[in-house]
Amino acid sequence: MQIRKIIIAFVLLASFGSANAQELSCLVSVSASQIPGTNKEVFNTLRDAITDFMNNTAWTNNVFEVNERIECNLLFNIKEEVTTGEYKATLNVQSRRPVYGTSYNSVMINYFDDNIHFKYTEFDPLEFSETTHLNNLTSILAYYAYIIIGLDYDSFSLHGGSPYFQKADKIAYNAQSASEEGWRASDGDGKNNRYRLINNILDEGFSPLRDFIYSYHRLGLDVLDNSIERGRMVIKKSIVDLEKLYDNKPDPYMHFFQVVLQTKADEIVQTFAQAQQQDKQRIYNVMTSIDPANISKYASLKE
Repeated sequence: MQIRKIIIAFVLLASFGSANAQELSCLVSVSASQIPGTNKEVFNTLRDAITDFMNNTAWTNNVFEVNERIECNLLFNIKEEVTTGEYKATLNVQSRRPVYGTSYNSVMINYFDDNIHFKYTEFDPLEFSETTHLNNLTSILAYYAYIIIGLDYDSFSLHGGSPYFQKADKIAYNAQSASEEGWRASDGDGKNNRYRLINNILDEGFSPLRDFIYSYHRLGLDVLDNSIERGRMVIKKSIVDLEKLYDNKPDPYMHFFQVVLQTKADEIVQTFAQAQQQDKQRIYNVMTSIDPANISKYASLKE
């Protein structure tokens, strides 16, 4: 798979033209084992409708070859049927991008949203508008489509995902008056919600984290196949640079920061498993300092 060929030119031209594009290759799962009753076909219909919405919507003006589509998963777990056709659920959002010259795919996001509340009537079309909040399900789906695309573009060009993050931000803004939670700063625990995620991403204070996403992937992982030492050196520097961001704490909850580290922890350990001990020790010191929640994952780097 080619590396999002001429991606920078595409980003610059994103506001021009209207080429049809399907950017996502999204696998959707809907589990409803906790919902009583025998008529579960509605959830299969819901799964198919979401799959079609994610994969057949043109989210950008760019043209993707079939083998260049961004691979992602949406895993819905229906927890409660509030009334007929009204559901509460959780959602796990995952996406990945290829690493140049290898068959390896790097996970870009592994995000858990426990505040999913929507209405769905079997066979109703899923309608979405960028200018207004029509319904919570399509707003959630479009929001995460743009988060996925934005992160992918950020990994191939410096801050290349900005146009798509801005679209996600617009969706969150349009949903501020929605009855369902997850869109406002105070929703849920006030620390982890859709508002705070996109707010952090676009906050200038988190710009170094987006720099990290680019350097770690495009200048680090994509180089490992040709020069493992050079690739590791770039990755090490990009990780060390995160200490400054962590110390500055542009947001007290650092939600986006924690999401990125949670997603990358295992991969970082794997990348430095065969590195020189001094490099392993340096990464161990940094990661246990900035990511104490995952301290056990870094133990092997100290051995």
